[in-house]
Amino acid sequence: MRRLPFYYGWVIVAITFISMGIGVNARTSFSLLFSPIIDEFHWERGLTAGAFSFGFFVSAILSPLLGKLMDRTGPRTVMELGTLLMASGLLLAPLTTEPWHLYLTIGVLVGSGSICLGYSGQSLFLPNWFVRRRGLAVGIAFAGVGIGSVTLLPWMQLLIDHTGWRSASLAMGILVLVVLFPLNLLLRKRPEDLGLLPDGEKAAVAGAAPPPSNVVDAEWTAIDWTLSRAMRTSRFWWLALGYFCGLYVWYAVQVHQTKYLVEIGFTSTAAAWALGLVSLFGIPGQIALGHLSDRIGREWVWTISTLGFAICFLALIALQYTPTLLLVYVMVIAQGFLGYGCTSIMGAVVSEIFQGKNYGTIFGTIMFAALSGGAAGPWVTGLLHDIYGDYVAAFCIGIGISLLSVVSIWLAAPRHVRAVAGRMKLQTAS
Repeated sequence: MRRLPFYYGWVIVAITFISMGIGVNARTSFSLLFSPIIDEFHWERGLTAGAFSFGFFVSAILSPLLGKLMDRTGPRTVMELGTLLMASGLLLAPLTTEPWHLYLTIGVLVGSGSICLGYSGQSLFLPNWFVRRRGLAVGIAFAGVGIGSVTLLPWMQLLIDHTGWRSASLAMGILVLVVLFPLNLLLRKRPEDLGLLPDGEKAAVAGAAPPPSNVVDAEWTAIDWTLSRAMRTSRFWWLALGYFCGLYVWYAVQVHQTKYLVEIGFTSTAAAWALGLVSLFGIPGQIALGHLSDRIGREWVWTISTLGFAICFLALIALQYTPTLLLVYVMVIAQGFLGYGCTSIMGAVVSEIFQGKNYGTIFGTIMFAALSGGAAGPWVTGLLHDIYGDYVAAFCIGIGISLLSVVSIWLAAPRHVRAVAGRMKLQTAS
């Protein structure tokens, strides 16, 4: 490949930015389809939301296999598979007449595609391209979700309002296929595949001083981590619990917030814009918190992000009693600017603890737990609404699960394995 005047890692970031903007929002659009589907078929809320949760359950099962596929074939195979699965689900969803049709299309196909195109799939290879700027690069790439949300979600809501949810689903499926299939052919797994080094560093000159190491626990990093070895450590299970809780709260609010806002008196357009603004605020949040994690550490940023979801749930509870725009903005900013920051470090945390040739398999298995949380969140939240008639109990549970996630990541302690760039001088001095 002809040498570019800039580091190819930034091309990878740009491709991921676009893929995330379309792929993640294609899955998120279920929140907009949710209400018209209920209105048309009069299915129970828990049953309908269960299609989204079932998709997460399927993707959770596939996650370890996805990691192995990435380790063996690289990102192009994984991303193109995801593109075909997601496009197929969106293009077939308009044929829905029974709940199982929705579970197959939006659930199995879109859910399976989203695991490839979304945060999980991209985190399997993007961290390879950066070390010193890992949090910043991933934050920029994942900020594409925000740009996609503020453009694609209002556009999709407009299609739903004027031509129906079936036309909107078809349009999104065509967009996924036409844009992402050719684009992802440019992906590569690691810089070494192109004769490059992470961060675009130059090869060391003979006799020059070696770059400073970020290793804190040399004994730990010397281990050739396999999945079986990783699963015999407490760190693996703390990560699994922390990620389970993180995605539980993320998708519990994401799937139900649009219907909830309409239910308490806001228009469907305002509710769609609120969903889009969450990801819009996620743009500076992911970039800023990703960069901050390179300076102060991954645990602190995970704490900031997860507490953002706790604040979001508090604002949603308050909205039931005082439905004001001020509280909507508190909810949006806490969820988007703070909460979405956790995505910029999910891959980094696992990579820094279990870095090695089997990273994809280990990360994919941890994401099985994470996606199980993503499946449980919408389903449990919808079930509790059906039982109690409102969302108060579900949102209170969400606050507790947010706090549990914080504790779990601190106990996993990636800082005790590898130091982030901002802590390397302190590590060297000690």
